[in-house]
Amino acid sequence: MYVVCVNIQVKAQHRDAFVQATLDNARHTRTEPGNLRFDVLVAQDDPCRFMLYEVYRSPDDFAAHQQTQHYFRWRNAVLDWMAQPRTSGKFAPLFFGDDQA
Repeated sequence: MYVVCVNIQVKAQHRDAFVQATLDNARHTRTEPGNLRFDVLVAQDDPCRFMLYEVYRSPDDFAAHQQTQHYFRWRNAVLDWMAQPRTSGKFAPLFFGDDQA
């Protein structure tokens, strides 16, 4: 499995549009055969700070995601709405789901 966590700070005036665009991307991503999970999280202390928690079967599946029409649509729409460049980290799970210890 391949996990990607993306941290995003959005300009307040673009928050609602960002949420709409991101949910569209998340819903489409969940239909990709290589995607296992795509969660959109918002910080409890800052309504403009988000984290995308994405799980793919492999790094190749993540790379395929980055070539989809819905990803390009999202990336191009939200670029100017960010208060700073997004950051991300790549992870491998140690404990994931109910069947792995």
